Amino acid sequence: MSGMTWKAEIDAGRCMASGMCAGIAPDLFVLDEEHARPRHEEVPEEERVLDAADSCPALAITIRDGTTTVGPRP
Repeated sequence: MSGMTWKAEIDAGRCMASGMCAGIAPDLFVLDEEHARPRHEEVPEEERVLDAADSCPALAITIRDGTTTVGPRP
């Protein structure tokens, strides 16, 4: 991946496989039988990445810029 990136993490213990993240950014998140996962550890610094984290009903997605958490937004 080129350009500025963030790190996406999904807590499999919290994820309830709602599919919201994959619906918002299907090229960045994928849903399997049990939970969602990022297609790549690094994701582009884009609004839709934050939208995916914000819309997770289980708050299972964390987006980080280095050591700073940027998503979900408060």
